[in-house]
Amino acid sequence: MTSAPPLDPFPVLKGFASLRRLTGTYPAGHPMIAQKLQELEDAVRQHLRVGPSLLIDIIHGDVFLNGVFFNCDKSANAQIVRELSYLGVDSIHILEGVEREELRIVGEFLWQLKEGVHSDPIEVQLARLDVRHVSLGRLLPLDTRWGAQQWPEAPTGPLDPAYAESLQLAQETFDAVASDRRLDLVTVRDLIQLLIYKVARSNAALGQILAVKQYENHTYCHSVNVAMLSLLLGKQLGLDEPTTTALVEAALLHDIGKTRIPVELLKKSDTSNKRERKLIEAHTTFGAEILVQTDGIRPLTPVVALEHHRSVKGGGYPDLGDGLVPHVMSQIVSVANVYEAITGARSYQAPTLPEHACLVLARLAGDTLNTALVKAFVNAITFFPLGSLVRTSRDEIGIVVRTNHADPLHPVLSLVDESAPGPCGEIDTSTRDASGAYDRHILETLRAQIDGLDVTKFLAPAPTGA
Repeated sequence: MTSAPPLDPFPVLKGFASLRRLTGTYPAGHPMIAQKLQELEDAVRQHLRVGPSLLIDIIHGDVFLNGVFFNCDKSANAQIVRELSYLGVDSIHILEGVEREELRIVGEFLWQLKEGVHSDPIEVQLARLDVRHVSLGRLLPLDTRWGAQQWPEAPTGPLDPAYAESLQLAQETFDAVASDRRLDLVTVRDLIQLLIYKVARSNAALGQILAVKQYENHTYCHSVNVAMLSLLLGKQLGLDEPTTTALVEAALLHDIGKTRIPVELLKKSDTSNKRERKLIEAHTTFGAEILVQTDGIRPLTPVVALEHHRSVKGGGYPDLGDGLVPHVMSQIVSVANVYEAITGARSYQAPTLPEHACLVLARLAGDTLNTALVKAFVNAITFFPLGSLVRTSRDEIGIVVRTNHADPLHPVLSLVDESAPGPCGEIDTSTRDASGAYDRHILETLRAQIDGLDVTKFLAPAPTGA
């Protein structure tokens, strides 16, 4: 029994392009038009036999078939893409039930597009021609931040030197892959060592990663932070050094597939559009493909890139089959990924406060996230992590400089006075009075930072026993 040939979007694209040219050259009913129309119909039917719709999108010259990238490696194919894009057609969507006559009308319509710009949208013009199962569209870059809080796209203010260096190396790594260059394993290895042996041992760096992030940290910042959060969780779990190193590599590169997704799409607040949602979700498979093709990558790194959006009950994406539970390393990165994503600012939403983020993790435990890993993570990070700016029940403002794992709701604070440039003394919020009651409680984490406040002056000393 022979297997069906792999689906290819280019016979459909080529069919429309050829039909367009023939329609403009020969009279209606000409045998050449009929032959090309038959070929186009056959190509469309092949796709619709395996699904109710055929979705072809062209984004920055790349072709996506039903939301999945399709390699355009032939010059003839590239010419077809350029021809359609020149007409302003970046997407062709065909639904089950399409008639041959509709395909012919679309071919004629494409020829007429060269005549100029019409005032009516394409969908209105096609509807007027009684085309109900084919839609043509143009994908436009969207500025979804209009009217929303403007967050800088990188950390502002003084940074811990090791953290700043790690962000720079990560940016170079992701930019190289986005530019179709190979993943530089030497830089990746240097970055992993930097994170494990310098960033993890700097309270200032950990404070800048753990506290509420007032910047829109896309991809490279997010990836460094997820790697560090995964490292902290790995230490809490007592992982050995080789496993920890493998975990940091996997966490660092878990989102490398986003280099294949248009930035404007990643920034959109509304991802209810199924086509756009599929494109975003495809970053998991893109990432796995990039990593599998990179010599020297550890075996589980592509696995984590593929699985980090799958749940402990086997749901999520991509669809790998019912009940297939992700690897435990993927589960660790998933916990860190959720926490980092919701505590970082986005153009369309303010960052979630750490104590609220821990509650979100608790709600996801059991269904989406591993319950034991969530508990370990909250114990490692605490509700008020290093670097958090908080207010006490005595109306004191302070920065969390040490955490108390035996009493995570009562850390040690370095008091802040807006008139003073540096620390104004420490208080331990876990102290109690003669009756056994706490002297003070933390009431809230403050979202806004104090102007001119340099957190690195409060958190510079390395933690003991690191």
